[in-house]
Amino acid sequence: MSTAQEIEDAIRSLSPSERAKLLQHLPHILPEFAGDQEWDRIIVDERRRPALSQLLDRYEAGLETDAASFPKVAEGDFDQSA
Repeated sequence: MSTAQEIEDAIRSLSPSERAKLLQHLPHILPEFAGDQEWDRIIVDERRRPALSQLLDRYEAGLETDAASFPKVAEGDFDQSA
């Protein structure tokens, strides 16, 4: 049995409260999982960002007038290994 399988089995055997505790610690143990927490923090932050709002307004205006000038986004653009 592989170490990864042993870890998975151990996690599955945890009580719900222990699993919840582990979830809180995972971003510290595996920093690659912390990205969602950071985005969540940004999303709920209600501070005004005038420069960002202006940038998005210009982008939206450009889409309305000449959408074809913007590059298409493909699934591969989100490949984290690139």
